[in-house]
Amino acid sequence: MERTVVKSVVQSGVGFVVAVVAGSILFAQAPATKAPRGEPIKPLVPKGEPIQPLVPSAAPTNAPGAAAAEAPVKNGMQEVGFDKLAGFNYVVPEYTGTTPPPSPDTNQIPATIKAYDGRKVAIKGFMLPLKVKEGKVTELLLMRDQSMCCFGAVPKINEFLTVKMVGEGTKAVMDQAVTLVGTLKVGEFSENGYLLGIYQMDGERAEGPGL
Repeated sequence: MERTVVKSVVQSGVGFVVAVVAGSILFAQAPATKAPRGEPIKPLVPKGEPIQPLVPSAAPTNAPGAAAAEAPVKNGMQEVGFDKLAGFNYVVPEYTGTTPPPSPDTNQIPATIKAYDGRKVAIKGFMLPLKVKEGKVTELLLMRDQSMCCFGAVPKINEFLTVKMVGEGTKAVMDQAVTLVGTLKVGEFSENGYLLGIYQMDGERAEGPGL
């Protein structure tokens, strides 16, 4: 009985070994898998020129000199408008007359506007003569709005500039806009403690119709 069992086990083991060996031979003789037809897919080449890094923009507008650099230059002067000069809020300190005038906050003028200080500029506005000599206006206010000159509207402190003409002065023009050319001064100026303005100009000439 024991011999029969052993014989059966041996025969089973031999059969298993034979099957494994035969399978290995058949696998080795099997034809190799053919390579896929056609060329391999290549990565697409981007068309056109590569996108270049952006060139850093000019100095930020809150940096000193930024506004002056942006203003167009014409005939050696920069054209500046009241859209920039009056484009910020300036709080004038209240004064009741019973105490000494309070000092203004001198940090209210943006650096972009202070950058115009000492530069030759051309500013367009409406003329309000203050002093006349021999038929020529020697001192004047240049206003943003005609109603400030002709109808008594009170301008904001950054909506006008005080102009003192260099030389004999200029002809008075009251009913239309003119352009004043000269050196601009930016900063608070006072008299007897009273804040009079933040813009002054040494005017060289006036340009416009009728001049």
